[in-house]
Amino acid sequence: MANGWTEERKRKQAEAIRRWKPWEKSTGPKSEAGKARVSLNAWKHGMRTRNLQEYEELLRLNAAFLQQLGRLRIADDRMAKKKKLLERHGKSNR
Repeated sequence: MANGWTEERKRKQAEAIRRWKPWEKSTGPKSEAGKARVSLNAWKHGMRTRNLQEYEELLRLNAAFLQQLGRLRIADDRMAKKKKLLERHGKSNR
């Protein structure tokens, strides 16, 4: 009874559903647009999930690459500034 459904309640619900027969009233989409939309339901799970995970991993790798590239650029800029300072200092001593 962890979910609040006793055996008696489940039995009564099952009987009611068998009386109502909701599956007989379920017709699915009738318009072409509706049919096209539900034809994509299979993409909610399965291959799409794997593709999405791979895409997200590629985005993470790309972000890490861009971050590292930014660090390298900053380091390169610092080295260029130091080189300029050393060149100026060297020229002024001559």
